[in-house]
Amino acid sequence: MTLTPARAEARGGARGDGRPPAADRATGADTGLPHRRWWTPYLFLAPGLLMVVLFSLWPFVNTVVLSFTDAQILRGGSFVGFDNYARALADPDFWMATGNSVLYLAVVVPCLVLLPLALAVLVRTEVPGIGFFRSAFYTPVIASAVVVGLIWQWVLRSDGLVNTVFERIGVISGPVPFLTDSTMLLVSAMIVTVWKGLGYYMVFYLAALGNVPEALHEAAALDGAGPVRRFFSITVPQVKPMMLLVGTLSAISALRVFTEIYILGGESGGPGGGSRTLPFLIRQVGLGFSGETGYACALSILLFLLTLVFSLLGRRLSKGDEE
Repeated sequence: MTLTPARAEARGGARGDGRPPAADRATGADTGLPHRRWWTPYLFLAPGLLMVVLFSLWPFVNTVVLSFTDAQILRGGSFVGFDNYARALADPDFWMATGNSVLYLAVVVPCLVLLPLALAVLVRTEVPGIGFFRSAFYTPVIASAVVVGLIWQWVLRSDGLVNTVFERIGVISGPVPFLTDSTMLLVSAMIVTVWKGLGYYMVFYLAALGNVPEALHEAAALDGAGPVRRFFSITVPQVKPMMLLVGTLSAISALRVFTEIYILGGESGGPGGGSRTLPFLIRQVGLGFSGETGYACALSILLFLLTLVFSLLGRRLSKGDEE
């Protein structure tokens, strides 16, 4: 049967010469958006891209450029090459701050990988009132870091809650220098960081535990495996990718720690500045009208490289686990 052009368009959606119908050409249904509107997707992306360029990409590029100058806050600098980096590598304060940051990472990361996992396993138990405990564990996450630091400062100071209670019950004869000894101050800041991060990473593990098949636990229970054996033989291997992710994120956060040290130890970073971390040192170097912007930028780049090393290490471990 011979079809008229109108019938051919109605049945096949195309003319005899293979061209799309006039209506389709007008709306661009055959190829998506009309050629004259190819920029429409970029129009929607423009606000986000502009924010990234203005507040992430440009500041990073500017920091790299300034790290090769002797710029200060109130004046532009001249090119000095790698002098700032050589100065940093010969600066005892830089190595002390770097050591504190790495020590902070070495203590905090294992705690934030293991403790939230144990906490997530506990709060998954369906018992009366468990919702209250889930909310209580997550409350420090939504609290301001400054508020958390002030609370712990009141708890740990010489006449604070901990020292007062321990002295009253006779455990100690004098106040423990939680905030007046550089080592104790660093440990106290670590405790605050772990306490604040427990609920945050607990949510990560709750999501991962929800994907562990219950059939595995049931089969292991039938074989006689107890809760501890099932935890190490089933739960831990199943959530290992999440553990690597939590380790990477907590390592990055540990290298960036500043607020806890500042609130607990003051502007000097503890007695003699002995508890300063790299972000704290960067602030001290670049602060004020005589702040050395170029040197502070060089320290920032070194901190970025250190963070990048641990990020790539975490990525490498994740890939090795997948293989």
